Amino acid sequence: MIEGVVALAAGFFSGSVALIGFGVDSFIETASACIVGWRFAYEMRGHSNEQTERAERIASATAGILLLLLAAYLLADSLLMLPGHGREPGTSFAGIVIAGASLLVMPVLVWAKLRTASASRSSALRADAYETITCAWLSLTTLAGLGFNALFGWWRAARNQFPPSA
Repeated sequence: MIEGVVALAAGFFSGSVALIGFGVDSFIETASACIVGWRFAYEMRGHSNEQTERAERIASATAGILLLLLAAYLLADSLLMLPGHGREPGTSFAGIVIAGASLLVMPVLVWAKLRTASASRSSALRADAYETITCAWLSLTTLAGLGFNALFGWWRAARNQFPPSA
């Protein structure tokens, strides 16, 4: 949640569409993790195997839908930015820090989620891990765009609009 709030605030203040998209992804990822957490809490409360399997199906479908919503958002956001609308984004050091921190944490979290998903045979946790993989890639591309903008003035990179030349 903190990642999402910082990314959205930094994105709005700097005018970076990449950071705003990164912040939206953080909230979608949090929702997905909450659904999977609900599924495991349901099992730990001692529900029957049939009830737990039903919870698994619901959580898996919901996590998958959230991943599709993220993809739809990123596609729509990218298509809207192609014509070059919006102001030139400024440098966002807060955005660089939060994207960099996320890039360090997300691969470890992906590994742990995939390992646990395999051990528990949870398709819901596997779908949530794929959302985390998406977040890791968004961390990388957002950090690259913000870095190119800060170092070289390639502001189109901070908006995820290429080529970065004027």
